[in-house]
Amino acid sequence: MFYRSCCFLFLGLTPAWAQLVIPNTPAGRTFQAWLEAFNSGDRARFDAYYQKYEPTKSADTMMTFRNTTGGFELLSIERSEPLHLEFRVKERNSETTAIGKLEVKDGELAEVTSFTIRAIPKGASASGFKIDAETRARVIDGAVAKLNESYVFPEAAKKMEESVRERQKRGEYDSVTDGDSFANMLTEHFQQVSHDKHLRVSFNPFRLPDAPGTGPDLAQIRKQMERVNCGFEKVERLQRNVGYLKFNMFADPEVCGPTAVAAMNFLAHADAIIIDLRENGGGDPKMIALVSTYLFAKPTHLNDLWERKSDTTQQYWTLPYVPGDRLDGKPAFVLTSKRTFSGAEEFSYNLKNLKRATIVGETTGGGAHPVRGQRIDEHFMIGVPFARAINPISKTNWEGTGVEPDVKVPAAEALATAEKLAIEKLSSK
Repeated sequence: MFYRSCCFLFLGLTPAWAQLVIPNTPAGRTFQAWLEAFNSGDRARFDAYYQKYEPTKSADTMMTFRNTTGGFELLSIERSEPLHLEFRVKERNSETTAIGKLEVKDGELAEVTSFTIRAIPKGASASGFKIDAETRARVIDGAVAKLNESYVFPEAAKKMEESVRERQKRGEYDSVTDGDSFANMLTEHFQQVSHDKHLRVSFNPFRLPDAPGTGPDLAQIRKQMERVNCGFEKVERLQRNVGYLKFNMFADPEVCGPTAVAAMNFLAHADAIIIDLRENGGGDPKMIALVSTYLFAKPTHLNDLWERKSDTTQQYWTLPYVPGDRLDGKPAFVLTSKRTFSGAEEFSYNLKNLKRATIVGETTGGGAHPVRGQRIDEHFMIGVPFARAINPISKTNWEGTGVEPDVKVPAAEALATAEKLAIEKLSSK
């Protein structure tokens, strides 16, 4: 059960005309700027790229991705049009190859409208991006069936179906032949009705597993998590013995529990703690419970999840035991941004309602419905929000509103603000 889903993407066999030279087109120039910034590893160059080409995004997540891959070597340009580019690259830190697709606006700056990159699975084959009318109809039928079966609000599922069926009748999808574009279009249309940021349709040119049990095994997941250190990016002691922890996902504790325990034990003797969730997109409620346990001395009711299909409620409490010392009683601060989402919002919302931490930063993204990926066919999936969070104190959640910080400042100023507040708190004792 996870609070988030994300999807990258891509292609098939290299066409005979594939080339290595980046074309001098709007898409090519934008890609060149990204690749140079990415391979430099320089934060200032990343910031400059994002300010110019992707102003709604942050360099932080991409910096982590860059450190994991070591940069990319360009292997080929697979397809080039003025506003569209498909390419193949190889990680510098491994033998992994990946395919990407970039689309830009028609304008002087050529801002990015879509940018996806994905590792090519070992031994994988692809059927390309092109889809036909039969595929479009099958995907629409499959998506609305999954929503009607499991979406957390059945009346909203019906409204989403009505909206998309009406668009289908008007022929709005008839000219769409790119699978990725079709998935994005359906996502947009479903979200226009539901306003649910967790609900997404995704396309993958590689054939999806026939059944849920045929996906990556625990060993594969463990290897993937090791490469990104389970999302844990930084742990250190600041001035006046203020502990600082930054991590960007709540990963499965079965795989990443030891990493979380090591991070929390490093901070065991801090006099105050700052937890940075400004780039955290969510994850597993069990990891939320694990990290939260270090902040409480007694068993504490954190959150409930009600599932529509089974009409059952699962409670989440702090754990009876965690290795090492706890930080209960120590001042705690949680940093948030508009990119803080899903499970990271739950963590913030729980602590705010329990008056256990001061939230510093920006209002979060507003996604409180856990999502489960469901297969539509060999290439399309839909992430269906199947449950809703119910806080035991507020009796509601943060869906659509986000978590309001106690101290509202721009995300870039949140750490300095929280550090100042922590020192003031410690000095007053």
